[in-house]
Amino acid sequence: MPNIATRDDWELARLELLAAEKEHSRRGDELARRRQALPWVPVDREYEFTTEQGPRSLADLFDGRGQLIVYHFMFGTDWEEGCPSCSFWADNYDGLAPHLAARDVTLVAASIGPLDRLLAYRKRMGWSFPWVSTAGTSFNRDFEVSGSRRYNYRPTEEPIDELPGLSVFARDGDSVFHTYSTYARGLDVFNSAYQLLDMVPKGRDEDELPWSMAWLRRHDRYDD
Repeated sequence: MPNIATRDDWELARLELLAAEKEHSRRGDELARRRQALPWVPVDREYEFTTEQGPRSLADLFDGRGQLIVYHFMFGTDWEEGCPSCSFWADNYDGLAPHLAARDVTLVAASIGPLDRLLAYRKRMGWSFPWVSTAGTSFNRDFEVSGSRRYNYRPTEEPIDELPGLSVFARDGDSVFHTYSTYARGLDVFNSAYQLLDMVPKGRDEDELPWSMAWLRRHDRYDD
């Protein structure tokens, strides 16, 4: 049962929580500054991605801008459709492109699956963000989302199959640098639905499920 209170009692509790929220925001700002201050690592390996515009290098994916965000979308080589969880995250990305471009940023999704399946699934989902195939490259292994023996900077017993992540790159002239990657719960901040669920009394309401996201469906499958 919820804790029923008077408006005055509620406001006292809310002000106490507000102080904690403000501290959380200040700590988040400090983390952002530390993230932005990370050293840059040169990307010396050449990658050739399969894109709607033909073969493209990593530098080409910047689309003339100075910063690039790559969402590592789980879509295996023989999969017929994308991962439901990654689809949940990708539902947040459309509409961002003009705003990111205004701050010198390009966002693309990248998967090891063949481009024709990626684009067919994108059409089904109603998305429009750029999506490229990493098939035939070591990109997924190098950035530890498939084929790697590490995930989230920790060793794994077996090479991982497909897992999600997000990597950031910067350009300086013709040189490309890796500046940041995050995985697992580090991706939560990019999912606005989860951020909103964290605001309501029942929260994500996943504790009693067989696994945390057992409730999730692709957005065109909730009525099935």
